[in-house]
Amino acid sequence: MTDAALELAQVNIARLKFPLDSPELKDFVDALDPVNADADAAAGFVWRLQPEGGDATDVPVFGDDWLIVNMSVWRDADALTAYMYQGRHREMLARRREWFERVREAMSTLWWVPAGHRPTVAEAEARLLHLRAHGPTPYAFTLRTSFPPQGADPVAFTVPEELGCSV
Repeated sequence: MTDAALELAQVNIARLKFPLDSPELKDFVDALDPVNADADAAAGFVWRLQPEGGDATDVPVFGDDWLIVNMSVWRDADALTAYMYQGRHREMLARRREWFERVREAMSTLWWVPAGHRPTVAEAEARLLHLRAHGPTPYAFTLRTSFPPQGADPVAFTVPEELGCSV
């Protein structure tokens, strides 16, 4: 059970293999709106980074034009994982190696935020850099090594290998 005063923020950054307008990324780009609509309607969904264009593919992250960012807030890790590993999003995860480079360092992280807080890209970058430098902590963690809202003992979570995090 989670503390209702806190919600789970997540950021996922990916390095494109091809330009967004390339034929190689057509399936990915075409799926963005339906996958985002699925997230918006998912149980436990709170918010997602969504500039005027509707998706965050044009939001700068780490000053690298080949990186794209996805950031959202969820009620808790159960709600996030229920969405991630089913339906269209699961199909997209299964194809991610077609569209994105494999990157050695962590490209996604989670952290608890006060209910109603909407994280910024700068906040997400800082959390991700902290995870890279210190590993999972209550400040920035992963689905595999998560922390409850109050940052107590780590909680183990098994991610299916074919869909796992790079962390």
